[in-house]
Amino acid sequence: MRFSGIFAKQFYLVFLILLVRSASAQPESDRWEYRLTPYLWLPTIDGTLKYALPPGGGGSPDISVGPTDWLDLLNFGLLLSGSAQKGKFLVFSDLVYLSMTSKDEGSVDGIRVGPEFLPIDASIVLKTRTDLDALNLTLGVGRDISRSAAARVSVFAGIRYLGVDVSSRWDMTTVISGPDDSIVLPRQGSIGQEVHLLDGILGFRGELGRESRHWSLPFYFDVGAGDSELTWNAMAGVSRRFDWGDLLIVFRHLEYDQSESKLLHDFSFSGPLVGARFRF
Repeated sequence: MRFSGIFAKQFYLVFLILLVRSASAQPESDRWEYRLTPYLWLPTIDGTLKYALPPGGGGSPDISVGPTDWLDLLNFGLLLSGSAQKGKFLVFSDLVYLSMTSKDEGSVDGIRVGPEFLPIDASIVLKTRTDLDALNLTLGVGRDISRSAAARVSVFAGIRYLGVDVSSRWDMTTVISGPDDSIVLPRQGSIGQEVHLLDGILGFRGELGRESRHWSLPFYFDVGAGDSELTWNAMAGVSRRFDWGDLLIVFRHLEYDQSESKLLHDFSFSGPLVGARFRF
């Protein structure tokens, strides 16, 4: 049996156990505690999209975005997390939506026409534009396994959804013709794909020094599988407490790995995160 199938069965079993035990264990006198955290995340994004650009060409569009590139590439972003806790019972969510555009200019060595590879004149300039829209949504339910003035640690089960819509346009200085003068590739064109991944996740989260007057150390880790061969997410950093809430400064890494034939292979998002956590 594939790992993802085994993981899915274990995930649902643990999910139900946590939900039933947590719901039955809460004193009615406990009140709900809510936290809402808008944040700014400037990750380095690395990955290769598994389609040829132009179709049949010798290369795939690479997505490589550094923290200093965001002002040029980002069209729109929404990053928000929230949680609700009553006693030991916890539910939480995290939403990341990014829309970005990348432009490039260069050349290709040739294009594949059936079994043959047709060379292209090096003087032909290839301009490309790649648009990427991504939505990442995590939902989880968990239960405290350790709770004291020094630390709170919770285990949880949940799901994570990733939807990516990517499209690329090309513009060359001339059309590409075959040996019989037929048009193999027009001067302008576009290609695109989209992917939807739903994975089950298991993990733990918490905070060291949570009842400290000023400083604490939040942390988070999950790992999962399903539509992905493997996905994992990790965060760790510091939190400064104020009257209105907390200022968070953490480092976050999110990774997806599919097989080499899929659109997203070994895609990662990694970088610093700054957020304001409001308590209600």
